Amino acid sequence: MTAILIVITIPDMNCIEVLRRRHRRPRQQGRSNVPIASVPIASVPIASVPIASVPGVAVLGVAVLGVAVLGLAAPGIATGAAGARRPAPAATRASSRSVTGRVDGPIGAAKRRAKSSPGRIVAVGAENQYANVIAQIGGRYVAATAIESNPNTDPHDFEASPHVAQLVQSARLVVQNGLGYDTYMNKIEQASPSSKRFVVDVQTLLGLPNSTRNPHLWYQPSTMPKVAAAIARDLASIEPAHRQAFDANLRAFDASLEPWYRAIDRLRSQDRGAKAATTEPVGDYLLDAAGITISTPWALQADIMNGVDPAPQAVTVEDQLLSRHEVKVFVYNEQVTDSVTASFLALARRSGVPVVGVYERMPTPGYDYQSWMLAETTALERALAHKTSTARL
Repeated sequence: MTAILIVITIPDMNCIEVLRRRHRRPRQQGRSNVPIASVPIASVPIASVPIASVPGVAVLGVAVLGVAVLGLAAPGIATGAAGARRPAPAATRASSRSVTGRVDGPIGAAKRRAKSSPGRIVAVGAENQYANVIAQIGGRYVAATAIESNPNTDPHDFEASPHVAQLVQSARLVVQNGLGYDTYMNKIEQASPSSKRFVVDVQTLLGLPNSTRNPHLWYQPSTMPKVAAAIARDLASIEPAHRQAFDANLRAFDASLEPWYRAIDRLRSQDRGAKAATTEPVGDYLLDAAGITISTPWALQADIMNGVDPAPQAVTVEDQLLSRHEVKVFVYNEQVTDSVTASFLALARRSGVPVVGVYERMPTPGYDYQSWMLAETTALERALAHKTSTARL
């Protein structure tokens, strides 16, 4: 009997690393844990299984190289194990968004558009809130793409595909959060160094040490003006002829933040000292800016953020904060949930504590960065003044 073995190889893609984001969040028990390491994917033999036979010949089935075989995401796709958390869609795609500039997506389409518009600066934001600000500052001179956009998937389980690596490698400007939140970006950049690439690492920009506990920097009111200024500076270095346009867009962006700042001032003057419970520290910087006291123990917030079971004592404290009405609002991470956070949410609703949902990625469509932050702050105002919940934006 003659056996036929078919082998598929992929040329010109030697040693592209399959990068799995595991920022501070170990897998929980029950999650699948398929190890994905650095995989040289040139000349990768494809596993074959017999699917039929005829006299004298065994016909062998070929498993197609793709997501199922090596965990490689298709163009513009972020994959992640769902486990006890909200099941992720089959694909996490960077969403199209029209602002002053444009955030392109999905990733493959963004690359094609960038190639067809050679006059535009290719720029990448690791998270879509940063890509949105790039687009606003760059305007028509920039093709900005968000790597992480889907608000319905767990950002802690993001995996960067080879297409993401290729996009970052081609970018003239990259903006990333730092603090271990998007370490896959550092790995891609280190694997393909370029003297022509400008990188704005927000942690570095703000001078924050690695020991900084809360990585959700975009909720800090002072963060994005500094990021926007760095973006304008770097874009002007790339395209000096358009400096005036970038500076004008920066001034417009700064002015557009004023309604958000006024809303924070109202909260601070009307509800200073009001107490809040949270699941994770996603919105903690905003709560601090508004003068709202966070009553949830930090240990519980950190455990939930890192995907480990919180201590029973901490869970009891959180339960009492809600059931005894010791807090005026419950701030709930809408994007990363499990049975523990779901139980807190149910208790808050039973106890009549208003709920405000917060996000690790900018909800789309319908928002730019500044309108998103204003909506979150307005939701806090409604919760504290009228006991009205805004569980989802």
